Amino acid sequence: MGQTVRAFVAIETTPAVKSAIGGLIETLRSVGTDVKWVEPHNLHLTVKFLGDVTLTETARVCQAVARAAAEVEPFALEIVGVGAFPNAARPRTLWLGARCDGPAMIALHKQVENRLQKLGFRKDGRPFRAHLTLGRVRRAGPGMAALAELLEKHAGFAAGAVGVRELIVFSSQLSPTGPTYTPLGRAPLGT
Repeated sequence: MGQTVRAFVAIETTPAVKSAIGGLIETLRSVGTDVKWVEPHNLHLTVKFLGDVTLTETARVCQAVARAAAEVEPFALEIVGVGAFPNAARPRTLWLGARCDGPAMIALHKQVENRLQKLGFRKDGRPFRAHLTLGRVRRAGPGMAALAELLEKHAGFAAGAVGVRELIVFSSQLSPTGPTYTPLGRAPLGT
């Protein structure tokens, strides 16, 4: 097997949305819980996590994503609603939701899933929920109740709108200082 890269398909957010979310992260961080927060410049909406992909297969992945993107017209997402998986009382992943008027986001996800399944990637086993990950709880501790309160207080937080015009296939290089994301391919919608 050849050299691999860790890859995912995502929607990029705007600088204004990243800035607004950065402020929210600072507010949530203030309770001092043991959370690995996402750096604002790395915020994105993952459409499909691919895992390790061989370098020789990345071109085929990018082509499949381009065909999927071409099937869906550009649309807008409203970045709104703070929450946690599995729930705010026992959070493991903190997120900010993405809402779309109409079926475009679900259709886009379905197209990506179907095209990549033909290349051997497994479909996700659970329903797709569009969101941006804010942070991952490393260890529960005394600040968790305060964090749950802040999540509830900011449940309706709105970061702004994102015009979805393309999908990006990213590679992710992990390091002790955090991940570095590099675009491998861009796929315009509705072409």
